[in-house]
Amino acid sequence: MTRYNNSNTDEINFQEWKKRVEDECKARCEEAISSITAHYGAIILYAQQQHDAARQQHDAMLRQLEATFDDLSDVLPIILGYFKPKHIMRNRRVCKKWKEAARKTIVPLTDFHLFSRDRYNGMRVMATVMPNLQQITIDSLGTGNKWSDGEDPDEPWARYYADQTSHDIGIISNFSKLRILNISSLSLNGRYPLLFNSFPLLQKLSIKSCNHIKWDLEMLAGLPSLKELNCDHHSRYVTGNINSLRVLKDTLEKVIIHCNNVEGIVVDLADFPRLKELDLFKTDVTGDIRDIGDNHFPSLEQLTLPKGVYGGTGYKFQRISDASDVVRAVYRFYKQRQMLKMNNSWWLRLLADSPDCYENQGWYLFLSDHDSPRQHVIRDEDTLPYYICLVQVGYRIGYRWTTYGGEPCEVNWLDPEPDSESSDYEKYIEELQVIQRQVGLYRGFHQPPTEEEYHRLVDGYNG
Repeated sequence: MTRYNNSNTDEINFQEWKKRVEDECKARCEEAISSITAHYGAIILYAQQQHDAARQQHDAMLRQLEATFDDLSDVLPIILGYFKPKHIMRNRRVCKKWKEAARKTIVPLTDFHLFSRDRYNGMRVMATVMPNLQQITIDSLGTGNKWSDGEDPDEPWARYYADQTSHDIGIISNFSKLRILNISSLSLNGRYPLLFNSFPLLQKLSIKSCNHIKWDLEMLAGLPSLKELNCDHHSRYVTGNINSLRVLKDTLEKVIIHCNNVEGIVVDLADFPRLKELDLFKTDVTGDIRDIGDNHFPSLEQLTLPKGVYGGTGYKFQRISDASDVVRAVYRFYKQRQMLKMNNSWWLRLLADSPDCYENQGWYLFLSDHDSPRQHVIRDEDTLPYYICLVQVGYRIGYRWTTYGGEPCEVNWLDPEPDSESSDYEKYIEELQVIQRQVGLYRGFHQPPTEEEYHRLVDGYNG
């Protein structure tokens, strides 16, 4: 910087010197400021660039996360499908995407049991937010609550439940993915078409303890995937012909119907390729077990035929001499089908008006229960052996006459005794002795005694 020299005051104008100094200082300040600005500007610029880069990376991660979550939206319903319904309902609160995933989730085969009003209210919510339930049991809703009446209800029954709070059963139709539906509620009254036309994937239908629900077998055509039908509540309001089941010929594996107003001919189902269990007990189905051919019911493992079928459970015959033919027809039927399990509840009965029947005249009789004697007021069905049941010891099958109370005659064997050298002969003998010890009053009789013989037996037992 220019220094001021007092000796030169005369030669140099002070004002000019002052201006020169100020200009020089200003220039130096501007230079310093420019240098500082350039230095820190680089720092600020670098910081700004780093900030922008971090922001871009953050935005990219968010976009990637959103893309990943969008990809997961197809998988999440599958993942939720491994949870129980209550856990799915809780997890749906995480976010909108989880809520949507819960709505798409196919809920695992866990029974949702409708047995109370609270359960019904829960189902109303689930019908919208989690509609893909696969299994539901409709039960009574508790004291003071009932299901809504269907079409054409039974009027006396409707009046009985008139004061109870009604709940709409129609909401169940929202669960179109149902595979198992169990119905067991006395309050159901009338015809409910929605139970038979809302579930195209339904595989198992069970209707029990529903004495006033009205439906016909033809309605099952609305359930094209049905594999198992269980209707054993003996309702007079269940009607139809088993021929109506032919629309389900290629899917049905199990049929249980115990309803008096169901009719038909048993061989109408003989060509069902998948049918493993058939139980038509107490129906009005007719037929003859001898008409069932070797190629009929190819997959059958369990069979219970009604009394209207020759050889069916509860079939009644006219004469004692007829029994052997009926039993042998049943025996041949089972022998021809190795997969078919012996029906332990099978029985036959001599007709009450048979010429071979007689009355016991209301006598008292001491019968042995194999441990101690007991006194009975005799009823015909208690002491007269007019029933027939099958007996099986090992692989050996026979039959015997017995009373309703279980007092048997001797066994009439249909199979020969096994070889005494066989490995299971000792076990056979043990089981045979148990069977033989069950015979008391009618020891030595292989069929019902004549009236005269019976009177002698009673006199001898009481004497």
